[in-house]
Amino acid sequence: MLEFSRDPKHVSPDWPGGYWPKNPEPESATAWNRSVKSFQRDLAAMRKLVSDPKSDLFTPFAHGDGQTLLREAMQMADHNAYHVGELIYLRRLLGAWK
Repeated sequence: MLEFSRDPKHVSPDWPGGYWPKNPEPESATAWNRSVKSFQRDLAAMRKLVSDPKSDLFTPFAHGDGQTLLREAMQMADHNAYHVGELIYLRRLLGAWK
């Protein structure tokens, strides 16, 4: 969503294979931490893009099918909320909640 929003030449990965890791768990704690940092960087970048006064939230992207920056930001927020909820649920099930 971020790359689609800021790069008109972005090509999305194939669905669904291009969106899922090959293994269901991270290969190491370092890999997990890299993933978390990448998520945080992308979230900060989307926040910066949306809050930039030069960004047009409402005009559809020329490279899309009617998508706007506002739609992509809202979709990203919804997507992230779903996955954060999954993580919370799993931690509670595992008794790993501090």
